[in-house]
Amino acid sequence: MIKLQKDITLDINLLNDIKRYYIILSIIIYMNMPEKTMSEHDTILDASDIDRILSRITHKILEVHKGAENLTLIGIHTRGVHIAKRIQSRINAIEGFEIPAGNIDITLYRDDWTRISHHPIVQATDIAFPVDGKQIILIDDVLFTGRTIRAAMDAIIDFGRPDRIELAVLVDRGHRELPIQANYVGKFIETRRSETVNVLLAEHDGQDRVVIEKH
Repeated sequence: MIKLQKDITLDINLLNDIKRYYIILSIIIYMNMPEKTMSEHDTILDASDIDRILSRITHKILEVHKGAENLTLIGIHTRGVHIAKRIQSRINAIEGFEIPAGNIDITLYRDDWTRISHHPIVQATDIAFPVDGKQIILIDDVLFTGRTIRAAMDAIIDFGRPDRIELAVLVDRGHRELPIQANYVGKFIETRRSETVNVLLAEHDGQDRVVIEKH
């Protein structure tokens, strides 16, 4: 009985030593982990994906509108402007004539702009064509709460009364706060509200890529 008790005591001591070893090893591994584990970036679209998506959206727009007559594009700053120019170029190549395109800054039209920044950076709005009676495709990179799109529509209405406003986005990430949906969507992505969807475009960022930043 005594010998058995000693063996058990030895086994318990051995287990405690092993546990302490693994705890120390875990701490060492954690301390040497790269910073990426604290904020990971997952690529969800690469350059070829984006190119195919914009071609698909272009053809869908032309299919729905049965051509490009009376069609105009308005990109939302910043990256929506570059996407709009790419779609414009594709439509021009297919239809054989140039459709009007403009860009719009919606910063001061947002109902939450004072919460975003006390010193907002307002970029230029350039709509050099009459919007009255036009079929307008509003273009942005990411559709999230819907507040940017609501603000953009308010801004457009200040220029006139279009016949129709539609929405095209590269990414729809959900979490809407307003009843707004896109007519043309490149990719639907399930996200957490804490995550950030970053669209990188060559014209502005030197590369084409869409990544999710996980905090």
